[in-house]
Amino acid sequence: MSVLEVQARIAQLQGLLNPPAPAATGGAAAPAAFHSSLSAATGPRATAAAAPVVPGGTPAGQAILNLVRGEVGATEQPPGSNDSARIAQYRQATAGSGVGPWCAYFTSWAAREAGVPLGDAGQGFGRVDDVWAWAERSGKAIPAGGARPQPGDLIVWDEHIGIVESVGADGTIATIEGNSSDSVARRTYGSGGGGAVGYVRLG
Repeated sequence: MSVLEVQARIAQLQGLLNPPAPAATGGAAAPAAFHSSLSAATGPRATAAAAPVVPGGTPAGQAILNLVRGEVGATEQPPGSNDSARIAQYRQATAGSGVGPWCAYFTSWAAREAGVPLGDAGQGFGRVDDVWAWAERSGKAIPAGGARPQPGDLIVWDEHIGIVESVGADGTIATIEGNSSDSVARRTYGSGGGGAVGYVRLG
């Protein structure tokens, strides 16, 4: 659509929303009623209400979220390589890391940058199983089916890990995950987190 077509369409819509004053005839109420109905239908009240979000989260979890929100969209270069200049920075948060699946590198980086590094010595982890085993040993693991996750918790599946961004009142879980379709991406899961093993609460 050209700029002129867009301008013409805008003018047409403005004409519908702000019609000229009708002549004083018996049918004058119809355009006014149409205008009121159209305004009601297109006003802010017509937008779908977002699902209520359950507040919460630890200060460390909020710090993690503040970091990872700015990372959404970071991608592998080239796609499918498990690598890029930015992903190499995530890997630096883990001891002895190499190019490979990087969801645990990403969460290790986020936790380290937020001041709550993963591991007894803050070494971070390149494997999801190692994150979960450490969380269980250190009392930070929350098995699925236990308490509801909070924003900033790590969400752990079999061989994948992400960060809970928000939890809906209906139990829906929104996440930010590294190595999700070759990028840092937002995802949404139903109650139970799509078969999550559990959650890790830091701080």
